[in-house]
Amino acid sequence: MTVRTTRKTYDPVAILNARDLIKLLSRSVPAPQAVKILEDGTACDIVKIRNLVRNKDRFVKRRQRILGPNGTTLKALELLTETYILVQGNTVSVMGPYPGLKEVRRVVIDCMANIHPIYHIKELMIKRELRADPTLATENWDRFLPHFKKRTLSKRKKPAKITDKSKKVYTPFPPPREKSKVDLQIESGEYFLGKQAKERREKEDREQRQREKAEGKRREKEMEFVPPKDNAEGGKKKPKRKEEEEAEL
Repeated sequence: MTVRTTRKTYDPVAILNARDLIKLLSRSVPAPQAVKILEDGTACDIVKIRNLVRNKDRFVKRRQRILGPNGTTLKALELLTETYILVQGNTVSVMGPYPGLKEVRRVVIDCMANIHPIYHIKELMIKRELRADPTLATENWDRFLPHFKKRTLSKRKKPAKITDKSKKVYTPFPPPREKSKVDLQIESGEYFLGKQAKERREKEDREQRQREKAEGKRREKEMEFVPPKDNAEGGKKKPKRKEEEEAEL
């Protein structure tokens, strides 16, 4: 598709507006809305958002944030920036004045970078109220704007026990390799035993564990029948009153 001027063309910028009109129509913008690009003071911007996020599922979720529940977030952006926004496929088409286009592009790119549009909407609402006050026209607005701190959710967990590596003596040799199960069997001689010998040895170990367990239970039962120990002095202590009377005598 090509765009050309005719002899009746009196505005040289009309060819650029016609190019933008074709772009908007190709992005599924309704024709009555796309024709407004021919008016003075109205521009368009097409933000490509697909290459900003690699994961497709994450891309779909963040694109949905621009729309919001039932399109409320998108409608709020349109009212605050005085623009027309259409989220279609991998792009976001915007129409309106130049300051509004700049704000919408910033909101869309930050949304793809995992910054929710609600933060920008709050900031735009505060700026709108400050712009209406003539006394604050020459002042700095940073003290009125909210400053949201970025919270890092993925923090590295600190170990409960921190070993002091400074006390260790440096050696260029690697630590000794841990012995495998086969090495331990070779050292104990179990590796060279036959199948029957292994079964016999396992049976003996099992019987030994059973005997130890039975012995422990027997001792616990005998502890219940142990009589209490008598007093070492062999008699009860005298009460304090009798001791005091004997001391007086």
